[in-house]
Amino acid sequence: MHLKSLELLQFKNHEKTQLQFSSEINCFVGLNGSGKTNVLDGIHYLSLTKSAVQSSDSLNVQHEKDFFAIKGQFELAEEKQLEVRCTVELGKKKQIYQNGKALAKTSEHVGLIPLVLIAPDDTELIKGGSDGRRKFFDGLISQLDHAYLDQLIRYHHFLKQRNALLKKFAETGRRDLTLLDKYDLELIDLSIILSARRNELLRVMAPLLQSHYSEISQGQELVSVIYETEALREDFAGYFKSLRKKDLITKNSNAGIHKDDFGFMIGEHPIRKIGSQGQQKSYIIALKLAQFQIFEMEKGEKPILLLDDIFDKLDDLRIAQLMKLISQHTFGQLFLTDARPERSKKILSELDSDVFFFSIKEGVIGKIES
Repeated sequence: MHLKSLELLQFKNHEKTQLQFSSEINCFVGLNGSGKTNVLDGIHYLSLTKSAVQSSDSLNVQHEKDFFAIKGQFELAEEKQLEVRCTVELGKKKQIYQNGKALAKTSEHVGLIPLVLIAPDDTELIKGGSDGRRKFFDGLISQLDHAYLDQLIRYHHFLKQRNALLKKFAETGRRDLTLLDKYDLELIDLSIILSARRNELLRVMAPLLQSHYSEISQGQELVSVIYETEALREDFAGYFKSLRKKDLITKNSNAGIHKDDFGFMIGEHPIRKIGSQGQQKSYIIALKLAQFQIFEMEKGEKPILLLDDIFDKLDDLRIAQLMKLISQHTFGQLFLTDARPERSKKILSELDSDVFFFSIKEGVIGKIES
């Protein structure tokens, strides 16, 4: 599977961009802010139906315009063709089309085109809050398992309804405990199902994470992910209900998988506390490569890999190890960005691969070289 072409219309700083790609390596070079990352974000939309950068679709519409459109032509297995189009019009619902047919729900598209992104701010997975880590693992599983995505959407729907009901109780002084019981049952059942799936993913990921970390860092440290949840305990239903008094006081749901976290460990300690910058970078890249490998194992094909400005963030050792993997054709189609053309050309010229270079300035493609 690979992306043959991409069209961006009024998307961020791209007025109208049309590109044809190599099925192997595509490198975008240009100054910071020129629009390199925006091209990768357009590809991200075609896979996951959302931006990797902005939380709101409307923020990606070009200034003083009222819509954006992204279109990609993919070649799938057995030379099957797929056209994916994403349109966002201000004030209207986002729409995803497959070969011209509009999908009823954008979630139907997730998982069809597996994708892995390695970006400069990925270390926030280590340094940031639990919400970012939950989103990462939920996004990973959702690309593999539509049932999980549907159940996760259902979970957050009932969570929102339950929290609104708790706030209504506080405002009116009247309590409909029968309705609250119904929400409790849904959240308890879904928490048990979803936590089991998260736990299974980490079981599969553990040896892959360790293998990639050792390969990239040339280090011997043991690394792992610890799943922190109450939903796997045998008495979870009783635990959930025991917090009702607290829920009524705080007007919030204090148990469920929305409270889960994932501990990134080096040895027996959190890597955010004792890990060096290099160890943290190696950990994140190993985590993303484990994600890549799981997709390949589950889907039977290599996902698209996006590498955003990683040469600036990695030392020579880690760049060398990553290029070694690329030279061994470990990955399928690769898209990467770099602010220094000479550096990327030197690194990529040493690979036995078909490489396209794209020069970008202020959202405009200047020249294309093979």
